Amino acid sequence: MLSLHAAQQRPRAKAAPKIGLAVAGGGPIGYMYELGALRALDEAIEGLDLTRLDCYVGVSSGAFLAAGLANRMDTAEMCRIFITGDSDDVEFHPEAFLRPALFEYMRRATNAPRLAIEWWRDMMLGRGDSRWSDAITKFGGLVPTGLFDSTEIEAFLRDVFTRRGRSNDFRTLDANLFIVAVELDSGKVVRFGDEDWDDIPISRAVQASAALPGLYAPVEVIDKSGHARHFVDGALRRTMHASTLLDRGIDLLIGVNPLVPFDASTAHRNPEGIESRLSEGGLPVVLSQTFRTLLQSRMQVGLSRYAQTYPNVDQLVFEPNSDDGELFFTNVFSFAARRRVCELAYRNTLDDLRKRAKELRPVLQANGLALRKDVLADGTRSILDGLPKRPRATETTARLRRALDEVEHLVATRR
Repeated sequence: MLSLHAAQQRPRAKAAPKIGLAVAGGGPIGYMYELGALRALDEAIEGLDLTRLDCYVGVSSGAFLAAGLANRMDTAEMCRIFITGDSDDVEFHPEAFLRPALFEYMRRATNAPRLAIEWWRDMMLGRGDSRWSDAITKFGGLVPTGLFDSTEIEAFLRDVFTRRGRSNDFRTLDANLFIVAVELDSGKVVRFGDEDWDDIPISRAVQASAALPGLYAPVEVIDKSGHARHFVDGALRRTMHASTLLDRGIDLLIGVNPLVPFDASTAHRNPEGIESRLSEGGLPVVLSQTFRTLLQSRMQVGLSRYAQTYPNVDQLVFEPNSDDGELFFTNVFSFAARRRVCELAYRNTLDDLRKRAKELRPVLQANGLALRKDVLADGTRSILDGLPKRPRATETTARLRRALDEVEHLVATRR
């Protein structure tokens, strides 16, 4: 599903219109959907180089994609890493992202004897208005703040961003990259990559932005004044944080949001036992629908406001179809379904481009882009069809290839 807002009035033609990419969160499955959607845009839009945009903003799992693209990792290479597994650069192990937070469990458990003694003492002395409610409050401190340990995520990204000419430092990137997280103690939004937060490693910023409460523990970050701050998922305040880019004077905003509420009444396919009432799916389904509805409704409000506040910016936002039961009933934290979800997103996005081609052409043309007719004409095209196998490279040859790409881009730009 494509939400399109064409600029009411564009400035005079520019040699190089500014393009920004905003990528929302959605867990591992959300990441895979976004990767498939971006791969489709990469192939179907002539002149669009997702690794050379002017600015990026990523939230939660979307921060992985934004950071990778800003580091010149194209969608083809990311597909090799996460989908086909034949990359000579990065080896992906899904289990590393779902390791139990054993240290957090043990740290909380060590407080159990002290809390039990305090509660028993208060009970004997008759303190507290409600002994059972006091017990729930007191022993709530024993519940871990996260089921899984995210340190492996940070280590994985740190390794990826410190090899083959890439950078783990916001200040050395060619483009502006912003990773959004929420400070737990104040509830305020922090944009890593801004001047006050640009010294934080990109890998740590992504770890903080993806710390979904309950799934991963809050991430501690030391600010420039030496104070320890704790951060959680950036989607708690906004879904996509597109205003971060719109405020920077871009001409075209491209956004991807992988989570939308499911419309069971118009769905093509539902799991057995679930017809038109999602309540039949139990608490997990109800919570998933609630979470998706909150995220998308908040984003739609934001897009409506952006259309009024930034009327002269072209805005394209891609989302899944609301009647897609296959995507809705896939476990949002599952890595096993990554190829299927990526393929689904790829085909959905190509369908959106085909159906809205007439409206899209003038918008894209105004920003120096065009639709590739041959890609859109292929109705059976798969995400693997346009995935050429890259020659294997060492650290040295990869850096040389990157340097040659930079020279070629510079020459083409000057021409």
